[in-house]
Amino acid sequence: MAILRQDYENSCGVQDVLHTFKKGHRLMVQVQSTWFPLVDRNPQTYVNNTFEANESDFQAAPHRLYFSPEHASQLRVKVL
Repeated sequence: MAILRQDYENSCGVQDVLHTFKKGHRLMVQVQSTWFPLVDRNPQTYVNNTFEANESDFQAAPHRLYFSPEHASQLRVKVL
């Protein structure tokens, strides 16, 4: 679990064989704490059932990607 306002490393992978990028293609990376709007909203607090959560259960959850030399972020892609 992440601690608020503390830097940490996160790594995730995707299956290489399912992606093809042609010359000149650009990637957009989204960082989020939920599958919303694809599946469900994340209240960022514990509730038994998110479908029964009250509006007061939902809190903002800021995400930061650092790009300074001390906090470099990166996206590594294999080229086949």
